[in-house]
Amino acid sequence: MSVPKGRRAVLAGMLALMSAAPFAGTGPLLAGAAPLPRAPRHLPLYDPLYDAPYVPASPRDLHGLWPGAAVTVRGEHSLVIGHGVPAAVLRDLAARADRARATIAEIWGPVPAVILFPATDAEAAALAGAGSTRGLAAMATADRVIVLPSGYARLTATGRDVVITHELAHVATGATRGGRVPMWLSEGFADYAGYRDAGIAVRTAAAELAAEVRSGVLPGSLPGPADFAPGAPRLAQAYEEAWLACRFVAERFGEKALVRLYGSDVGSTLGLPVAEFTEAWRDYLRKELT
Repeated sequence: MSVPKGRRAVLAGMLALMSAAPFAGTGPLLAGAAPLPRAPRHLPLYDPLYDAPYVPASPRDLHGLWPGAAVTVRGEHSLVIGHGVPAAVLRDLAARADRARATIAEIWGPVPAVILFPATDAEAAALAGAGSTRGLAAMATADRVIVLPSGYARLTATGRDVVITHELAHVATGATRGGRVPMWLSEGFADYAGYRDAGIAVRTAAAELAAEVRSGVLPGSLPGPADFAPGAPRLAQAYEEAWLACRFVAERFGEKALVRLYGSDVGSTLGLPVAEFTEAWRDYLRKELT
């Protein structure tokens, strides 16, 4: 599937809860998506205190991960393990992971920044237990991020920061939450974290939705599961709507309120009926996108 110019490139968490079909696009940040398959368990657990690099207990912990030698690069608070990837690329990724972790820590709290960078997309799919990965840049499992080499290579520097931050946000929040978290919140929060420090203009990141709003068309409600389904006609706009809903919450009620939504609901957390919240969000879209 190809998504029009603009926001398509930064759907780093696209179809995360749906074990989605491939996503492909071109644009300022290029493709990135994040299904949440079952996490592999042949790596060591991270430091629960989150105050030290995540170091394998022994070389045996990497046994069977990949054929041949794996290369481990430790950031200040991250661990990147690569196979057939230049050390300089792994060091760059570790620095990005450290920055992403710091952003998420400010918003949500500590998160394990463990990233696997395999030599091929096929290796990445095997690690994640995923099906097709065509067009993806990264995948989040329960406790780590797996990079898709082909997609990651096409990202700009800013795109890489957005994608890694988005994926670590999924790791931090446990995005599926047994289906108890609405998808607009799960994906919108991950995009909020990814875009928060990226310096990308709202109308650039939400180009498809902005075009609709400028033409006088506004969404009537927050996006639901069907809007995020593979092949949905307004898939890009659904992610943009979700992101801007979370951005609206953070700006009007504060980031702590956005985090509290994960254990509550709009009425209890924000003190607004859903209908009133929806109308305020629609007004926010008008203000930001026209």
